[in-house]
Amino acid sequence: MLTAVLARRRCDVCRLGMSLCPALLSSLDSPLPPFCCAQSPRLPSFLGSFRGLRQESCPRAGANTAKPLAGVRILDLTRVLAGPFATMNLGDLGAEVIKVEKPGSGDDTRSWGPPFIGMESVYFLSVNRNKKSIAVNMKNPKGAKIIKQLAAVSDVFVENYVPGKLAEMGLGYEDISKIAPHIVYCSITGYGQTGPKFQRPGYDSVAAAVSGLLHITGPEEGEPVRPGVAMTDLATGLYAYGAIMAALLQRHKTGKGMHMDCNLLSSQVACLTYIASNFLNCKTEPKRWGTAHASIVPYQAFKTKDGYIVVGAGNDQQFSTVCKILNLSQISSDSRYKNNKERVMNRKELIEVLSARFLEKETTEWLELFEGSGVPYGPINSMQQVFSDPQKKALAVPFRDRHAL
Repeated sequence: MLTAVLARRRCDVCRLGMSLCPALLSSLDSPLPPFCCAQSPRLPSFLGSFRGLRQESCPRAGANTAKPLAGVRILDLTRVLAGPFATMNLGDLGAEVIKVEKPGSGDDTRSWGPPFIGMESVYFLSVNRNKKSIAVNMKNPKGAKIIKQLAAVSDVFVENYVPGKLAEMGLGYEDISKIAPHIVYCSITGYGQTGPKFQRPGYDSVAAAVSGLLHITGPEEGEPVRPGVAMTDLATGLYAYGAIMAALLQRHKTGKGMHMDCNLLSSQVACLTYIASNFLNCKTEPKRWGTAHASIVPYQAFKTKDGYIVVGAGNDQQFSTVCKILNLSQISSDSRYKNNKERVMNRKELIEVLSARFLEKETTEWLELFEGSGVPYGPINSMQQVFSDPQKKALAVPFRDRHAL
């Protein structure tokens, strides 16, 4: 659970308030009482109390040895989604994540709502579990000094500022690596560190448009559609998460840190996979297919009497099975549909026949008929159905405990 800093009076330099987060104080094994950095001489001694206590050698690390990142400290200067998602995943693996927020308003997503739980945005809470939070005015030299001193005793530094902004405050990679040569410094940006667009701010929907994702998403012959969740942000967060893990392994071998750039544009273009390959190798410009697939037929949602079912036939045997379940065996022997290539070429006629058949029964009836068939299938669930699904509930049980079920 995120531990927030709460204070009636705030320091003019770091805005931590007259009391620093108790959980953060205890986690740093500091015996010092709460302080205000502008009014107390204790800040230098407080920061000095964990100088050299990089969590690799922290005596508290053994308390959580079951998790692979126990003993790793993350200094998290990210906001919104891609960065917080990456650091949350690191926190889930046992890392200590110290989230640094802007004084006053904090992370932008604290105001993204409704819904709210009390005063907290549910959006913010969804990507900030397992973190501790402090507020620091990094534009003030004393605030920047706090960040440097925290970086010196951290393993990973993650930020998602427009390139050059942190360097202006003396917090760029070159600055931090001088005092913390071990640091794994991950920059999450919209467009990378170079090129004509590198200083543009990056938001998911814009990057999804520029990268081509919106060009291929939406109904056939319809308008572009944004995916229901911010997939470009989430993909970038996962790339950053994996890159940080790899960099920690590399540092274990070399003893040296590194600077990595994970940007929205490159991440989403990488996720175009076969769509990009089709264009680069065959100059095939893709189109929008709704729930269908450009290269596999049938592989899409079909409307039933009361809802939708998604069915995918990835090979000829599966297609034959689908036809048997639908009582359309004659279709599977039709020369126009004998293999996937032919089915793709004759998509329109085949889908019309299958769609008409699916409309004859309710979704639950089709689910029963497909059960055990070996064909991939499933309903389009609402959120209530997702979280009441027995399979979802089973997967929510920790893996180590599943043998007891």
